[in-house]
Amino acid sequence: MKILVMNGPNLNFLGIRDRTVYGSEDYDHLVKLIEDKASELGAEVECWQSNHEGDLIDRIQLAYSDGTDGIIINPGALTHYSYALYDALGSYDTIPMVEVHISDINSRDEFRKKSVTAPACDKQIVGHGLNGYLEAMEYIAGINMS
Repeated sequence: MKILVMNGPNLNFLGIRDRTVYGSEDYDHLVKLIEDKASELGAEVECWQSNHEGDLIDRIQLAYSDGTDGIIINPGALTHYSYALYDALGSYDTIPMVEVHISDINSRDEFRKKSVTAPACDKQIVGHGLNGYLEAMEYIAGINMS
């Protein structure tokens, strides 16, 4: 099983950006958590981050043919306005997709409460910190193992 974990703009600044919202652990810590969980699940994982919308779209499209069995995505601020990202995620329904947000976007700024990308995904996990990624991996593993 191959899981692609994608992170959008500013996620590479974990541990630097607004620690009261996103915590003090850095991006490398997140990648290590994900890799450890993949090992536990017997899965292959690719962690991928970009601050550029087009790069995220290109990687989603590549997942169609590279053997990816599930996508976990934290689109960052693109969550709230990127219909192009929504279209890329919604282009095919052959693999499960989970949108993850470290913070509870529903209890933050008004503009953060609307996700235009979540409807293209099978599930959304918000406000569970970095553990949300691990929950998403378990969800995808459960689908792929059933």
